[in-house]
Amino acid sequence: MDILIAQIQADLRSSDALRQSGALLQALQQSAAGRDVSAVARSTCEEILASPASAVSKKLAFDLIRSTRLTPDLWDTVCSAVRADLDFPDPDVAAAAVSILSAIPSHRLPRLVADAHREIAACFDSPSETLRLAATETLGCVLARDDLVLLCDTAPGLLDRASAWWARIAEGTLDRSDAVSRAAFEAVGRLFQEFETKRMSRLAGDKLIDGENSLAIRSNWVVAAIDLVWKKRNALMARSLIIPVESFRATVFPLVYAAKAVASGSLEVFRKLSRPGESSNNTGTATAVDSSMSAEKHVGVSDVVSHLLPFLSSLDPPLIFEVSLFKMLLLMVRNLRAESDRMHALACICRTALCVDLFAKESVRRGQKPLPGTDITSLFEDARIKDDLNSVTSKSLFREELVASLVESCFQLSLPLPEQKNSGTEGRVIGALAYGTGYGALNWTESALEVVEVCRPCVLWDCDGRTYAIDCYLKLLVRLCHIYDTRGGVKRIKDGASQEQILNETRLRNLQLQLIKDLREVHTPRISARLIWAIAEHFDMEGLDPLLADDLEDPLNIIISNIHNVLFNTESSATTANRLQDVQAILICAQRLGTRNLRAGQLLSKELEDFRGSTLADSVNKHQSRYILQILKYVASHPESRWVGVSETTGDYPFSHHKLTVQFFETSVAQDRKLEGLVHKAIQELWRHDPSELSLLLTKGIDSTGHKVPPKPHTLTGSSDPCYVEAYHLADSTDGRITLHLKILNLTELEINRVDIRVGLSGALYFMDGSLQAVRPLRNLVSQDPVLSSVTVGVSHFERCALWVQVLYYPFYGSGVSGDYEGDYADEDSQILRQKRSQKPELGEPVILRCQPYKIPLTDLLLPHKCSPVEYFRLWPSLPAILEYTGAYTYEGSGFKATAAQQYEASPFLSGLRSLASKPFHQVCSHFIRTVAGFQLCYAAKTWYGGFVGMMIFGASEVSRNVDLGDETTTMMCKFVIRASDPSITKEIGSDLQGWLDDITDGGVEYMPEEEVKTAAAERLRISMEKIALFKAAKPPPQPPKEEEEEDEDQKKKENDDENGNPKEPSTLSTLTAEEVEHRALQSAVLQEWHILCKEKAVKVQ
Repeated sequence: MDILIAQIQADLRSSDALRQSGALLQALQQSAAGRDVSAVARSTCEEILASPASAVSKKLAFDLIRSTRLTPDLWDTVCSAVRADLDFPDPDVAAAAVSILSAIPSHRLPRLVADAHREIAACFDSPSETLRLAATETLGCVLARDDLVLLCDTAPGLLDRASAWWARIAEGTLDRSDAVSRAAFEAVGRLFQEFETKRMSRLAGDKLIDGENSLAIRSNWVVAAIDLVWKKRNALMARSLIIPVESFRATVFPLVYAAKAVASGSLEVFRKLSRPGESSNNTGTATAVDSSMSAEKHVGVSDVVSHLLPFLSSLDPPLIFEVSLFKMLLLMVRNLRAESDRMHALACICRTALCVDLFAKESVRRGQKPLPGTDITSLFEDARIKDDLNSVTSKSLFREELVASLVESCFQLSLPLPEQKNSGTEGRVIGALAYGTGYGALNWTESALEVVEVCRPCVLWDCDGRTYAIDCYLKLLVRLCHIYDTRGGVKRIKDGASQEQILNETRLRNLQLQLIKDLREVHTPRISARLIWAIAEHFDMEGLDPLLADDLEDPLNIIISNIHNVLFNTESSATTANRLQDVQAILICAQRLGTRNLRAGQLLSKELEDFRGSTLADSVNKHQSRYILQILKYVASHPESRWVGVSETTGDYPFSHHKLTVQFFETSVAQDRKLEGLVHKAIQELWRHDPSELSLLLTKGIDSTGHKVPPKPHTLTGSSDPCYVEAYHLADSTDGRITLHLKILNLTELEINRVDIRVGLSGALYFMDGSLQAVRPLRNLVSQDPVLSSVTVGVSHFERCALWVQVLYYPFYGSGVSGDYEGDYADEDSQILRQKRSQKPELGEPVILRCQPYKIPLTDLLLPHKCSPVEYFRLWPSLPAILEYTGAYTYEGSGFKATAAQQYEASPFLSGLRSLASKPFHQVCSHFIRTVAGFQLCYAAKTWYGGFVGMMIFGASEVSRNVDLGDETTTMMCKFVIRASDPSITKEIGSDLQGWLDDITDGGVEYMPEEEVKTAAAERLRISMEKIALFKAAKPPPQPPKEEEEEDEDQKKKENDDENGNPKEPSTLSTLTAEEVEHRALQSAVLQEWHILCKEKAVKVQ
């Protein structure tokens, strides 16, 4: 051993880096084997650390020092070497020096930090990834130790530097290097864990006690870290998504801990702990600030939950339990005033609860211990939430929002997972919520079953006529009954059913029995018929006890009595019950019930006979009742043919709260529509959000549809101007800004020393600094060398606006010659004269080139608004502002080649409106008549400021005069109807109709004034009437009237005589109006086309 030590020492004293590294490796091997190598410690310190050596040797020497005992003089040598190496040019050497800080004794750290704090701080800004990683890892370990916290209590200078380093470590979570980012996340998480668990490190066998000052110091660090994580949570979540999957776990705890601290209010407790002895004079101010930030706090917490959801299957169950605590946010979410924020937070909470429930059930299925508080019912554990759910007449809308969001989230679980076409993080991490947690495809139904069980009291609510939340509940109930086939009863093991299936079907049957008992207490008349249908359609009639046929509590008797109540209900008005729909549903339900069960058929036959003979049944209901009675009678006499009236269940819920606005105008229905829109929007954004442009580029490449076409520049100057100016603009609807990009080109052969570009504004535009105009001075414009410039302006509201550009060209600038012209030109206006007089003498006389105004199209202030046709046509009649005008364009084509029947997408029939596809309008629907008659297009958009704009276009072809219908047509007359939520929108559009048409069609449609339209229509009508008169004149004379027709002719003669009894002069004008004639011509064209289609079908069949 002595020989080996002597050989190692000899190699260390050599100047050969290879021999030195080999000797250090041998010493490390001996130390790992348990042998004492302290004899080489002095040689290592003097020959390697205190002398120039390679980075590898330095790292090995520091590793060897950690495993040996050093004397005080050797520690002095090590500290001196560390101070020198921290500033070494090689970043690997500096990284090795930083890494030894964790092994230096505590009593030497303050002196070393005081001497080398600048070098240590510079490590965080180093371009070397290795050095930044070493600094983050080492200081993250050192600063979290209890001994360092005690040192900071006694050394204020060390405390300041440690606080600054913690801030740099927290900022390192966003480092461009994945390794550095992971190390920073781990350091911040270690700080939170040390503070949370209060674990004390042990140094030299003595337990360190955490005092008040030490707790305050650590609280200060924790508060600063939480503030930074919470402030930059969106960036941190985005950074964690692009970090390698194996490092993702390190990013979770800091985000969860910060979210918990903010949501629970413990952050304010930490803040008070960080300032011991400080008076609480600013309590009122802090409370006001906290209340103003409540909405931002809740939405931020829900965003963190949504970020973690796809990764729950790969995380630990304790973390799942941590995430499930956000069910407590319900009490805070209900106080959010902003509806969109409240809906988004509710959607996140519901998705979290369902995900946690799925994961917990799968964990139990795999043999793990069940975790408390992970089921759906835990959402309703709070007394206030439970009281709202069980109350009948509560005025709170929050309970309806909660039930609707929970049910709609269940339906999102049932939808298939969209195909993953990329190999990103979401493709590699299999999420418990997205991909399903078990081996079966119906695991989502277990969570949905808990939802319908816990939300059962909602059918008893009295919501002032609102039914959306209850409709959602019944729709989910019907879907579950259809999936489990509850009509066939509870399955048995010998039928192949599993224990879980038997349990779920038993729970569903018990739920149906409870809902049947609840039928007597339903307070909303509209819900009674729907609940009867939802239960009776899927209830097991064969499982009823025949001995209880005369019992009033028998389920069938309860159903029949409630059917009687609906049929003979005379107390409900049209505003509280939709009797037409209710009676139709009950009659269909009676037919299906009676054909499935003999006793039900007998009881329902009596009810239908009484209803048919009462005055409450109209003619349609009487005929329908007679038809159902015949079916029931046939089924009763032919038991083997019961299938005649029985139909299979489909799982669909045929009821809806939707009504036409014009026919049924009710406040409750409007509130239902609003709630549905908010819930669907929040659910869609959370579950099926549109992919970002970056995702589209990564998955589909540069040719994706999300790639925007560059804007087309417009020339602003004339052909003879010395400077050529062209411009294009980019609009940012998020910030409400427009940026004008200019390109200036010197067309002269000389260099222009100075050119000023002045930009003025008109309309709704404004400069960010509040100035009236912007000036961009340009210097030394070389001939034919383009110069770029830009101006950014804000847009205050929806209005026509333009940017006015002037080019001030100084031909005498810098030449020392003054361009002093005597007199002024007569054609120059006063503004130009004032600008000339205001110039400084040394600039010389400017030449002002006034450019064409750059107009911002009104369409650039719009955004496409996606909505369904039902929603669009429901909203259309309620829009207060309306504008109508006519346009026309010509197209080429003849006969059916010009119609949408032959060329639907690329028809020349729509050539003038082709540009609408690239405008910010959402095409809601389109209707094409299969002749050359015309079309109808519907578009929806919203302004940047929330105003709704709906546009319908009705097109009708102008038929050529000399040919029959169906031949060449070249002119398309378009009737544009615009309705908006604000009259200012239609007023702005109507101020320049041709300009608006140019904006939406790129000049493809020409505006026609109403006088021209009326004149052309009257001319067409006159020509048509003349032809009709010629046809009538060519007919043979009428036959002599019969005797029974003489009286009619006498009456007609009286009508044709004037006041004096003389016959009126013959007239060629028809009594039909222009609209009636056009309508009849359109009907003839449609019938002719239908006749041709029928012939085509007959030929194909043959």
